[in-house]
Amino acid sequence: MRITVVIPALNEAGNIGRLVAETYEHVPAATLAEVIVVDDGSNDATPNEVKSLIADGCHPGLRLIRHAKPSGQSVALRTGITAATSPVIATMDGDGQNDPRDIPNLLEHLAVPGTKGPALVNGWRQTRKDTGSKRFASTAANKIRDWVLRDNCPDTGCGIKVYSRDAFLRLPFFTSVHRYLPAMFQTYGHEVAYVPVNDRLRQAGQSKYSNFTRALVGLYDLIGVSWLRRRTRIPTIVETISENEPAGAQSRATGNGE
Repeated sequence: MRITVVIPALNEAGNIGRLVAETYEHVPAATLAEVIVVDDGSNDATPNEVKSLIADGCHPGLRLIRHAKPSGQSVALRTGITAATSPVIATMDGDGQNDPRDIPNLLEHLAVPGTKGPALVNGWRQTRKDTGSKRFASTAANKIRDWVLRDNCPDTGCGIKVYSRDAFLRLPFFTSVHRYLPAMFQTYGHEVAYVPVNDRLRQAGQSKYSNFTRALVGLYDLIGVSWLRRRTRIPTIVETISENEPAGAQSRATGNGE
């Protein structure tokens, strides 16, 4: 499967150039169709690092899309995914803590879009490199979210994922959807898989989120996602008939019945 790697970045100078170069080094050229960096209104050298890589001519398919002002990670992801030309998307955070070496392994667990099997493969960080307070906050958030949503996701905050572009674009969009993709994919009848991945230390810059801010936003979003899941109905289609199909031709899809 040919893939597009989408990387949202906000003030990630010192990280983004290295991450893009690593992606081209470790994802096979036969698999990698393009890399799209979405600069979410940075005021540092983030876009210049990407422009330099584009100019050197050694990174085919590398593209830069810039937002006029910061709009949030989910919005940046959707900008890149909408612009992508591949049926499969891989995403990573722009801070370099995700390891592009994990992408080929995640792809091995992804079903071909439109066939039975996982439409989303979510990374699962085995050894977190963040501070103790962030690890504690992440563990607590995952437990609370799973208690409410029952999506069985051990690490919803992991930025490295691979999934069907079409399935993503059919989901309802809100500004924190990237934190709830496993639950949303399941809500719309898709299988989801979780695969262990590497986690690395940030080499430059600082995190854009505090534990307090993330907790407040997360609680607000959790209520909304819980409501959305309960109000969503995905029908099971048992038969479709048209002039171009013989009578009795059937097309099946599974819903979650919620």
